[in-house]
Amino acid sequence: MPRPRWYVWLTLAATLAAAAMPAAADVKPHPLFSDNAVLQSAMPLAVWGTADDGEKVTVRFQGQTATAAADGRRWSVRLEPLEPGGPAEMTISGNNAVTLQNVLVGEVWISSGQSNMAWTVTNSDGADETIAQSANAKIRLFTVPRAGADEPLAEIEAAWAECGPETVGSFSAVGYYFGKHLQEKLNVPVGLINTSYGGTPAEAWTSREVLASEPELKDVLDAYAEVIKRYPEARRRYEEALAKWKEEAAAARKEGKPFERRRPQPPTGPDNPRRPAALYNAMIAPLEPFALRGAIWYQGESNAGRAYQYRTLFPAMIRCWRDAWPQGDFPFLFVQLAPFMKIEQEPSESAWAELREAQLLTMLRVPNTAMAVITDVGEEDNIHPKKKEPVGDRLALAARALAYGEKIEYSGPVFSKMEIDGGKAVLSFDHLGGGLVAEGGKLAGFAVCGEDRRFVNADAEIRGDKVIVSSPEVPKPAAVRYGWANYPLGNLWNRAGLPASPFRTDDFPGVTQQ
Repeated sequence: MPRPRWYVWLTLAATLAAAAMPAAADVKPHPLFSDNAVLQSAMPLAVWGTADDGEKVTVRFQGQTATAAADGRRWSVRLEPLEPGGPAEMTISGNNAVTLQNVLVGEVWISSGQSNMAWTVTNSDGADETIAQSANAKIRLFTVPRAGADEPLAEIEAAWAECGPETVGSFSAVGYYFGKHLQEKLNVPVGLINTSYGGTPAEAWTSREVLASEPELKDVLDAYAEVIKRYPEARRRYEEALAKWKEEAAAARKEGKPFERRRPQPPTGPDNPRRPAALYNAMIAPLEPFALRGAIWYQGESNAGRAYQYRTLFPAMIRCWRDAWPQGDFPFLFVQLAPFMKIEQEPSESAWAELREAQLLTMLRVPNTAMAVITDVGEEDNIHPKKKEPVGDRLALAARALAYGEKIEYSGPVFSKMEIDGGKAVLSFDHLGGGLVAEGGKLAGFAVCGEDRRFVNADAEIRGDKVIVSSPEVPKPAAVRYGWANYPLGNLWNRAGLPASPFRTDDFPGVTQQ
């Protein structure tokens, strides 16, 4: 039977009133808290997200219950240290309820840097076998979208995934091999957060506040300000050149002629992701303060031309990240640049050698850091060497020693001091790893100079835990260098199977020192 007219009007009024009222916002956890997540064990854990202002949000996990009210639409609760294990469910409830499935508790690491960290498993050596054998429900992968921003962001669009043939191919190869090694040795779940972007300098990964606080980094911000000042004119010239290029390319196609002139590239502008602080704002800040054990880092190629500045910039970036997380000086492990470019037989100056030195100095001066030396995995004509498993494994050795307290050797020999004995230089090292060895033959890669500062190739031999360096051309040695080249050829290792870092005993002004 038809409804009375009064009922129809009453229903319509109620519907219109409901539509006019603001809808309650659903409780929404940050994307780091999604199905398949790994949460850090053995330390306090912040869980956060968004909801209506003032809405009460309750989180339940591993027998704990924590409640907080949303303030300015953001809510955050704190859980006491969790026990490794899982999988388990986490429930987050307010006006609505969200249940996260298949959540593990274990060890969480950030992997970051430029293209050699972004380099995928698919494009690395042994990819087919690695991908086929990658199924492991105790390893989880999270990839941060590439983006830049002028101000720190709170949100990202991403989610955790189980490691396996369908997911690992597009993930960071160094990150994966690092996590695989740790998971096998520690036998706990491992979560890997890959936040990397090819071709980017360290200043893009550092907050503007930290850059501005370092007098030696003032040039970074000044140079960018000058770029922005000149951008309108640079953009105008680019658009004119592009229009001419298109016209000439079209004419060549019409006449059936080849056209090989390269397309003009746009100038650096205010939206360039490589600008100072842009990647920190968009790809690091949204992760704070997600509990983690530490970070691994592979970058430096884009800063090689300013290697001397990197001595200040790199430690400043590390401090920036550590200050952003309420965890103190968490382990920060990084990769020294691989050999690259033309192999030179005679000693020469090298910006890449100076960048490696800046990395070595960072390890020696900044607490709770370690460096993976990879002088054996470079490729002369490839800035992206494909052997990524040794890189991940060496970072994992450092993690096991620094983060987990294992009594293992995690570094190759590191130069400590030089003494002159007659016409010979006597070199001492830390991280002997059971003893020094010449890998694959006679010791190579050493150069020596006298007071004239003219370096020549030197003879070198291992005597006990020392290396003795000399040359008939240098009767009074003043300084020694090892592996000081774009493409180092040294073969000094320790018996633990790790190569020595390139080094120099002098402090002569380099090609990047201004």
